[in-house]
Amino acid sequence: MKIRVRFAPSPTGPLHIGGVRTALYNQFFAKKQKGKLILRIEDTDSQRFVPGSEKYIIDAFNWLGITFDEGPHKGGKYGPYRQSERKDVYKKYVDRLLEKELAYIAFDTPEQLEAKRAEIPNFQYDASTRLSMKNSLTLSREETEDWIAAGKQYVVRIKIEPNQTIAVNDLIRGEVVVNSSILDDKVLYKSSDRLPTYHLANIVDDHLMEITHVIRGEEWLPSAPLHVLLYHYLGWEDTMPQFAHLPLLLKPEGNGKLSKRDGDRLGFPVFPLQWQDPKTGEIASGYRESGYLPEAVLNFLALLGWNPGDGRELLSIDELAACFALEKCSRSGAKFDYKKGEWFNHQYIQSKPNEEIATLLLATPSPCETLQEIANQARTDNALFEKLVKVTGLVKERVNFVKEIWDQAAFFFIAPTAYDEKTVKKRWKEDSAAQLTELTEVLESITDFTAACSEKTVLQWIESKGYPLGNIMNVLRLALVGEAKGPHIFDITEVLGKEEVIRRVKRAITNLN
Repeated sequence: MKIRVRFAPSPTGPLHIGGVRTALYNQFFAKKQKGKLILRIEDTDSQRFVPGSEKYIIDAFNWLGITFDEGPHKGGKYGPYRQSERKDVYKKYVDRLLEKELAYIAFDTPEQLEAKRAEIPNFQYDASTRLSMKNSLTLSREETEDWIAAGKQYVVRIKIEPNQTIAVNDLIRGEVVVNSSILDDKVLYKSSDRLPTYHLANIVDDHLMEITHVIRGEEWLPSAPLHVLLYHYLGWEDTMPQFAHLPLLLKPEGNGKLSKRDGDRLGFPVFPLQWQDPKTGEIASGYRESGYLPEAVLNFLALLGWNPGDGRELLSIDELAACFALEKCSRSGAKFDYKKGEWFNHQYIQSKPNEEIATLLLATPSPCETLQEIANQARTDNALFEKLVKVTGLVKERVNFVKEIWDQAAFFFIAPTAYDEKTVKKRWKEDSAAQLTELTEVLESITDFTAACSEKTVLQWIESKGYPLGNIMNVLRLALVGEAKGPHIFDITEVLGKEEVIRRVKRAITNLN
């Protein structure tokens, strides 16, 4: 069988990170089965459409590296891939359901429906209530046609007979059986915009686009029986795709579905890219702008609700796809451990070449004007860029995000003018100035200022003097860095160079003495 799967977001705002995981699992499945992945934009809800959402979705996938074989941005023989451009296609199947009396036209106004909800507790538009409503089942054919001709707004509802057993075969959850009596007569089509609802449109499109597997979030599981029923009503039982409903992404605490509010509360993004609401102007953070690497985001998401079963965590996209299996997906929700996401980002930063990380750093704005000027200069100054590459290699193990390198590496480019008070109080002794003065003479005598040679010479001097090693190293770090942080002290001296090291030591002696 030719495997075809789809990811079908609605352009009603930014793409949630849970949707990214769904698209990722679809990509894994298609890649492993040598099938096709289709992007389809389900924009039939004209009331909730948000300008810019579709572009955001495509830009997000481009950054993440999730690729599609067909879609509105790629083309393909099954297009158009925007549902708003397929109105005529859907109308044919709406008419077919009406002709077979498997659907009916309803004229109930929002006010009338609200009145029924107030009158009947837990009101549901179904076999028990539809004969008391304004629809083509209670009106004559002539009345129905006259109302339509007069321009009265209407919807088309599916007609569900009660007490029927509907089975959904799910690749993750097994067989799910429901009684049709719990289902209401869902709206399939609206005359107001001549567009179908999600329920009809996705069934028609999945059939016509020859989708073989529908892999989507657990939130769509309640709709699955209705969709199975529609396949039967339209006579498409033989082409009905296999369903797989993925577990939810849960709050970090595990109590409920992950939301934007959780990210705002705990300080992590829930969208792949930064999003600005076109109505309110509110800005929501994104993984890209927060400094995450796309490979780290995908690796992190892939293991939320599924794992390869062999204890491995760091895997490439190809490795993840090769061992992915829907049957191994969890049925229960996965806690969104955002700290684990930071850990993945740290690991991927360590694994990348220093040149690549340094290049990313140049594209990361620095909060310090001087450092920003250095970054601008390093784009054209090869010697300065090479220094930045070396510095990156020395400090990247200390960061979770590329942007944090600026803070860890600032002292390599800007000499300290102040010194951390706690470190001074703890490390600066009465004899520190005299010892550092002697050390400057030792440093001036070194001809090979590489880390190994400098370390050997200084350690020999310390030993010959009988000075405490820790005292000398700590005050030297304080003089060069301004505080008790940074990589190996002699790696620092090599990057700074002899003249700058001696200059900083002499300044510390003057300022701290």
